[in-house]
Amino acid sequence: MSSQLNTVFAPEAPTPTGPFIHAIKSDPHIYCSGQVGWDESKKQLAPGGIKAETKQALANLDYVLKAAGSSRDRVTKVNVFICDMGLFAEMNEVYGEFFGDHRPARTCVQVVATPVKGALVEIECIARI
Repeated sequence: MSSQLNTVFAPEAPTPTGPFIHAIKSDPHIYCSGQVGWDESKKQLAPGGIKAETKQALANLDYVLKAAGSSRDRVTKVNVFICDMGLFAEMNEVYGEFFGDHRPARTCVQVVATPVKGALVEIECIARI
């Protein structure tokens, strides 16, 4: 028995500009595409460096999770792609504030670049519906 796949679009999150979607639901999970710190209302990366970008990237994921019928407390796995591990502590501080006492499994790796020019971090997640 296969699960039905449903696409998710979150109007508040940055509009996907390539051949991908915000997320896909496959009961009982939501697979969220990576989000950078793009502020859709201002049409720019959140100014202020890694903390501001991390906060906006997580807010964008929050929009996607809400549109999918889930929330941050149902996140089971997070992948963080950071352009400079020297910025890890600052990113991690914002990440910890976002999730509070909830601690999903996480991987964090350094990458050369993200698809959005100049973005310092990209974050994706898997959550339960």
